[in-house]
Amino acid sequence: MARTALILTSATAVAFSLTACGGTGTESTDGQTVTVYSADGVGDWYKTQFAKFKEQTGIAVNLVEAGSGEVVNRVEKEQSNPQADVIVTLPPFMQKAEKSGLLQKSGVDFSGVPATDKDTDGDWVSLAGNYLCFIANPSVDAAKLTWDDLLKPEYQGKIQYSTPGQAGDGTAVLILLHQLYGKQGALDYLTKLQVNNVGPSSSTGKLQAKVDKGEILIANGDIQMNLANIKEKGSKFNLFFPAETGGKQSTVALPYLMGLAKGAPHSEAAKKLMGFLLSAEAQKTLVDAMAVPAREDVRNTPVPGGTSPAALIKNVTVVHPDWNAVLTDLDADVAAYNKATGS
Repeated sequence: MARTALILTSATAVAFSLTACGGTGTESTDGQTVTVYSADGVGDWYKTQFAKFKEQTGIAVNLVEAGSGEVVNRVEKEQSNPQADVIVTLPPFMQKAEKSGLLQKSGVDFSGVPATDKDTDGDWVSLAGNYLCFIANPSVDAAKLTWDDLLKPEYQGKIQYSTPGQAGDGTAVLILLHQLYGKQGALDYLTKLQVNNVGPSSSTGKLQAKVDKGEILIANGDIQMNLANIKEKGSKFNLFFPAETGGKQSTVALPYLMGLAKGAPHSEAAKKLMGFLLSAEAQKTLVDAMAVPAREDVRNTPVPGGTSPAALIKNVTVVHPDWNAVLTDLDADVAAYNKATGS
C-alpha cells in the first residue's frame, strides 16, 4: 500500500439511498449502464460529471450512496450476484475491500495521481482529497472549542457523531483520538462524551440538517461535504477542529478512494468512467464541490468565490494514518469502542 507509516504534517450509512442522484437512473439508449456504489458527500458533483460522461459516451450511470462501511458490506454480500461496477469509499474501508478480494485491477491510467495517493498494486486510486472536521450551529462559538469543552453539561443531548465502524467520518473520529490520546485514552474520552451524545448514526451526512436546524448543536463531518452543503443548500453551521489543551488542532486526511469492483457486470464501461473521472477536465471541477483534486497537475485550480479546504487546514496538523494497520485492528477497536460506550 502507498502509506506504510504514521505521518504527522502541518498543512497550509446503514440504510442505502436507492436513488440515482448522481445519474439518470435509467439505461442509455444502447442499454449500457454503469453502477457506482459510493460513500455519500459528492453527489452533486457526480450528477454533473455523470451527465457529461453520458453525453460523451452514451453510457448512463446509476449511483447508490451510503455510509462508507456499508458500501463495502453490500458489495461483499452481493458477491454471488455482483451489482456494483465502481466502488468509491473512504479509508480504511477501501483497504478492507482490497483485503477481502472485492477489487480487481482496472488498467486505468493513474499516472496523474501522486504515488502517496494510490495503491502500489493498482487496486485503487484517490478520486478526491478530503479531511475530517466538526460542525457547530451558529449559536455556538466554535472557534476555540476544545475536546474537553465537548464534555460540558451544557451539551448534554446536543452532540452527535457518526458511528465508528459504519461511517468513514465516524471511524476517523476514533482514529484521530487514538493518535491524540492513545487507544485507552480515546475510549476513556468517548465514554465521558457518551453522556452528551444523542446516539448512533450510520451516516454523517444526515447530521448536517440536524445541526442546521438546531436539533443538535455539534456533530462530526468532513470539509468537502460540509462546505458543499453550505454552498449548495445554504446550511447555517460553522466548521471547526476541536483543540487539545494548549490549542493544537488536528485532523485526519479522508480521501475518496475509487476502485473497480470484482465481478463488475459492466467492467469495460466502468473503466471508461474511472478514466473520465480522473481526467484533468473532470478533476478541475472538484474545487466547485469543495474537494481537493487527486491529480497533482490541477490541485492549484482556484476556488471560485469560496473557502478552500487548504485555507481551512492551514494551521491544522494533518494526520495520515497507516490505514493497513488501522484495518488490522479495526474490528477489535470497534468492539472495544462499543463496549466502552454501551453502543
